[in-house]
Amino acid sequence: MTGLAGPRVRVLVVEDSAVVRHVLVRLIRDDPRFELLEAVETAEEALRLVPMLRPDVISMDVRLPGMDGLEATRRIMAECPTPIVIVSDSSTDPALRISMNALRSGALSVVQKPAGWPVDAAGGAAIATQLYIMSQVPVIRHRLHYGAVPVQDVGPPPRLRPRLVGMAASTGGPQAFAHIMGALPASFPWPILLVQHMGMGFMEGFAAWLDTQTRLPVALARQGEIMRPGHVYVAPAEAHLTLGLSDEIRLSNAPPLGGQRPSATALFASMARVGGGAIGVLLTGMGEDGAVGLRDMRRAGGYTIVEDRSTSIVHGMPGAAERIGGASISLPLGQIAPHLVAVASAAAPLPMAVGMEGRGP
Repeated sequence: MTGLAGPRVRVLVVEDSAVVRHVLVRLIRDDPRFELLEAVETAEEALRLVPMLRPDVISMDVRLPGMDGLEATRRIMAECPTPIVIVSDSSTDPALRISMNALRSGALSVVQKPAGWPVDAAGGAAIATQLYIMSQVPVIRHRLHYGAVPVQDVGPPPRLRPRLVGMAASTGGPQAFAHIMGALPASFPWPILLVQHMGMGFMEGFAAWLDTQTRLPVALARQGEIMRPGHVYVAPAEAHLTLGLSDEIRLSNAPPLGGQRPSATALFASMARVGGGAIGVLLTGMGEDGAVGLRDMRRAGGYTIVEDRSTSIVHGMPGAAERIGGASISLPLGQIAPHLVAVASAAAPLPMAVGMEGRGP
């Protein structure tokens, strides 16, 4: 023991590069919060050790000899659920695709692979922080179905006349977004602004990956862009995504809100000005980002949806919104897309702002 308040976090490293494996081992051994259980080169060896060692968290490479990190994640989440942090090279497309699919299969977060030793302070801190935080997340066997029960027969307020949707998530967000976006029809009538907490270097790859999971066009948001119906606009790394006064996209490098940039609260607060023209959706995630902004939206007449505890990987963000009165309704993940489609079918059409009308795909 090290004199810390609790036991050290027990870490299993899975990495085939001897250089990167050495760096990760050094980072873990030099941090008094951690205990290194083992560092292995293959997914097959990891699968053998996980049920014996029972690590608190796994650092998982994605491009491994033999079985890759995606299949290893699937197997671990099915057989011996354990928090997994993907350590990936953000500059290579194959690694990015595997990383994003691993997140959908149950991994909790992704961080950039260190280039060598010594690691810069920010990079080392990012890896250590993710390993420590994710070790605290209680995981269960990866669910293939979310809330497979009839959609609640709850209609939106009569004054609701939506023209755009904002969505936000943190831990568990990629798989939640993929599930929702994959269930929305190509005819979905409103633009969607999306905030996902994710490390530097991964947002462009995340947007490209999400574009393959849905019939809606997905891309990183651009400053001043006029939103188009049925398009999804993803907040870039280290920029707040907000709604401009003429319903255009605004990106800002203003200081982080609650430690987050992009911030869900910044997005939702900017959407509050359109009142009943806005729908906000707050999904799984640690912390409380988005809760205050969602409350602002609801108070202004917008319609706000939070993910139910039963399907949230981490119920921190949606739970915080519920506690302060920011949620119009709480729904399991599997019910959110059908509910949005039902709202779209029932809502009275609202003329788009100047510049939005007639700008379909």
